[in-house]
Amino acid sequence: MQAFFSHAPCRPQRTSSVRFAALVVAVALSLFAAQAHAWSLDDVGALASQRAAIPFKSAQQAVPPELAQMDYDDYRDIRFKPDSTLWRADKLAYEANFFHVGRHGDAVRVNEITPAGVKRLPYDAARFNFSKNKLSPKNWGDIGYGGVRFFSNLNSPTYKDELIVFSGASYFRALGAGQRYGLSARGLAVDTAGPAKEEFPRFTDYWLEKPAVEGGPLTIYALMDSERMTGAYRFDVKPGEQTVTEVHARIYMRATDKPVTTLGIAPLTSMFFFGENQPRPGDFRPEVHDSDGLMVATDDGKGGGEWLWRPLQNPAKPLVTSFAMQRLKGFGLMQRDRNFHSFEDTEARYELRPSAWVTPLNGFGAGRVELLQFATPDETHDNVAAYWVPEKMPAPGEPLELAYQIAWQGKNQQLPPNGWVTQSRRGIGYHKLGADALGQQVQFVVDFAGPALDALLDDAKVEAVTTASANARVVESLAYRNPATGAWRMTLRVERLKPTDPAQANQPIELRAFLQNNNHTLSETWTNLITN
Repeated sequence: MQAFFSHAPCRPQRTSSVRFAALVVAVALSLFAAQAHAWSLDDVGALASQRAAIPFKSAQQAVPPELAQMDYDDYRDIRFKPDSTLWRADKLAYEANFFHVGRHGDAVRVNEITPAGVKRLPYDAARFNFSKNKLSPKNWGDIGYGGVRFFSNLNSPTYKDELIVFSGASYFRALGAGQRYGLSARGLAVDTAGPAKEEFPRFTDYWLEKPAVEGGPLTIYALMDSERMTGAYRFDVKPGEQTVTEVHARIYMRATDKPVTTLGIAPLTSMFFFGENQPRPGDFRPEVHDSDGLMVATDDGKGGGEWLWRPLQNPAKPLVTSFAMQRLKGFGLMQRDRNFHSFEDTEARYELRPSAWVTPLNGFGAGRVELLQFATPDETHDNVAAYWVPEKMPAPGEPLELAYQIAWQGKNQQLPPNGWVTQSRRGIGYHKLGADALGQQVQFVVDFAGPALDALLDDAKVEAVTTASANARVVESLAYRNPATGAWRMTLRVERLKPTDPAQANQPIELRAFLQNNNHTLSETWTNLITN
């Protein structure tokens, strides 16, 4: 899927000294590629540090006119030849192939790391079948590749399925066993929300480590470049029922007169078109989304913390919210609903789309999880982004060290330890409004499950603990067992209060609610927004 975001890179003026510095970086790339030593994050970090010391120059190159004139269907007809697959002849645990450069010219350089050293894998037209396209690749030179795709025995010992793909800016996405592609991750998100134009850092160079040990991870290094920062990345990919991508990175900020407002760490990008909380008349499918909620876990430093669940929306206008904390345990855009009948789509199979759960390995420090949602007219566009924003920005040239993992999860996914939301439904409350209320009452029906709830006695007294922002009032909150399922259900009725300032009449209402028994918390905190 293509996101709505766009970016036109700038091309700053360059002095002779800057040209010399750029030449040093280019020579360093060549020297590193020729050295026969163990490649590491330190090597990529040295390149990123050197790039950060000079003004940004876009790595995008001119596309051969033949490619620039191709439409989407023509491009799709260019296929990688299976017998050219990297490492296939060696019968290793992983294989790789490459995307062809498209009309937008987002080419990357690819290198291979072997025991003999590091070598460049230049563009080779013989690796591709151009189908009916009448092209003259012999005149193109080394145009690089459009991205890299990796394969493993994810679902079968006799066939290698797609495992992870790196293509476009700093986007990548992975699969666990039995999953279908859905949401994506990125290396960084820069000024995604706010008045400034979003900046899209790009992975410009990849180093693929030739697999050596059966059962070991797939290791990929990447060099990132952008207008206001550079980065060095190492990805260790461990396939399985839930594939885990372990990320180690160093970010270097450039000295610039345009400071970054929002630096998004471990960003996730997804799609929410409609769901049980926001049905769409006229569509035979009950729900269409790659993710149905944002889950956040805080860390109080004593082994505890709060678990939060925010159902996603397809809002009429951009909606930015955040959750601030001193320590983060984890966050993710989750696809909790794994029931085919919730979607009824035999082609898209949304119930098989992965959740992505991000866990810091060395802590992220103080900061906030930010959630951006904006309107999408259909399911072909991403309209949801979530990422960590550190409280303190690194100084130019000072590396920001990051270590985290992303677990691409299916049916068995991360859940709070006590109880969690299984569905959120919204309707109209038909009770009489208070004299100081505005519009219509809104009713929510929220179902919960989990071990803390299962352990309750039949006559246990469960309370729905609810709060609303100052512009609203919770008229009713109830918690009771659903007689049809035996699960616990919460119902809320909320009404918007008349504002003293008419300009605030459409401010979102924020709700928080959780289940409690004798002052013992039984569930995560359901936190929802009413935007209309």
